[in-house]
Amino acid sequence: MTTARSSHWVNRLQTPFMLLAAVFLLAGCTGIPQGVTPVQGFQSERYLGTWYEIARLDHSFERGLSDISATYQRRADGGIDVLNKGYDPARSAWREAKGRAYFLGSPDIASLKVSFFGPFYGGYHIMALDPDYRWAMVAGPDHDYFWILARTPGLPDAVINDLLQTARQAGFDLNGLIRVSHGHATQAGH
Repeated sequence: MTTARSSHWVNRLQTPFMLLAAVFLLAGCTGIPQGVTPVQGFQSERYLGTWYEIARLDHSFERGLSDISATYQRRADGGIDVLNKGYDPARSAWREAKGRAYFLGSPDIASLKVSFFGPFYGGYHIMALDPDYRWAMVAGPDHDYFWILARTPGLPDAVINDLLQTARQAGFDLNGLIRVSHGHATQAGH
């Protein structure tokens, strides 16, 4: 085979392998962290509505924000619309991000993929949930992503401490945990 012909075959083989590698990389972003088991018996209709972020691990997309909330609404295609809002005190302005979520499998298992950026999805796994859907503890695709959410801007310390103990047992390093303040939300009616 000539160099030009062999180069042509190599290029033809590289493209499918590169696409396959990209698929595996993107699929990995929705994985479930070791030690985390998504809630079974999940009822998405009860989860819809507004949740307030109580605590989280630091991420660039939420860095510096307070008064963070997430509102979930049913989509016509069976998925869930996501609206995340937070107050940026450095700019004295509210920021928001719109996304969409879909179940990774059965809708009674609280394991979803969420996208805020086109075809790129990240894992959203509810690992603990109050029986009355008053609070939730959520893991992302690995132990670097963690949130405690509640239906109100605050939770009793005893509940938070129990959730943090469960998170530590699941392998989360919570040394950098951020407690989210909600002063602007209540003042501005958000």
